[in-house]
Amino acid sequence: MAQADDGTGLPASLATAWGLRERPSRGPKPTLSLDRIVDEAVAIAAADGVEAVSMPRVAKALGVSTMSLYRYVGAKGELLILMQEAATPPAPVLDPAASWRASMERWAREQRKIFYANLWLLRIPLTGPPATPRQVEWMECGLSALADTGLAEEAKLSVLMLVGGYVRNEAAVMSSIDAAIRESGRTPDEHLREYARTLSVLTTPERHPGVTRVLDSGVLQGADGEDDEFEFGLACVLDGVAALIERGGGS
Repeated sequence: MAQADDGTGLPASLATAWGLRERPSRGPKPTLSLDRIVDEAVAIAAADGVEAVSMPRVAKALGVSTMSLYRYVGAKGELLILMQEAATPPAPVLDPAASWRASMERWAREQRKIFYANLWLLRIPLTGPPATPRQVEWMECGLSALADTGLAEEAKLSVLMLVGGYVRNEAAVMSSIDAAIRESGRTPDEHLREYARTLSVLTTPERHPGVTRVLDSGVLQGADGEDDEFEFGLACVLDGVAALIERGGGS
C-alpha cells in the first residue's frame, strides 16, 4: 500500500481519509474535487457494482482525462476506501441508560441498514482492521456499548468482530438469495416450496433422516421475513456474549 508523502508515515488512503494529505496546488486551477470523484465512483458502484469502478470509467463520467484523477486519488484501492467512507453514516448515539445488549442490538441493526442500502460495500475486500474515520467511530461506538460489561479489552474487540462479522455475512447471504429469487421471477414462498419439492425428490428418510424431518414439519412451505432470520441469528450470537460476560469477562 502506497505511503503518503506528508510525513505521517500512514498509507496514502488513510492519510487522505483523515484529511492529513494535501493535494498538489501547482498547475492550472482544478476543475475537480475529491468529493466529486468519490461521489461519481459511488454512483457507478450503486448502478453496476463495485467491479465496474475504474479510474477510466470515473474520469469518463466526469468528462475529464484519467490522469487528472491522480492529482486527487493515487490508485483505485485508495478510491475504494474513500467510497466506503463516503457511504458510511455516523455511528448511532447510544442511550447511556440502555443495557449492553440493547446497545449492541442497535449497533448491529444500524450496520445492517448500511449494507442493505449499499450492497456494493460487501464486494470491497477487507484489507485490514478498522482505521478510517468512520470505521474508528463505529468501533468506538461498539466499545462504548460494552464498557460496563466487565469484559477484558481483548474480549471486547473479539465481540465486535463476532457481531460485525455476523451482520456482514447475513447481509451478503440474504442479498444473494434475494437476487436469485428475483431473477427466477418467483415469490420467496414459491421459491421455498420449489426447494422443498426438489429435496423431496432427491432425499430419502433412510439416508437423510434430518432433512426428512424438516420436510415433514412443513417449515419449508413459507418463507420467514429477512428481519426474522436476522433477529434469530443476532439473538443467538448475543446469548453467547451474555454467557461470556456471566463467566467473568474472558481474556
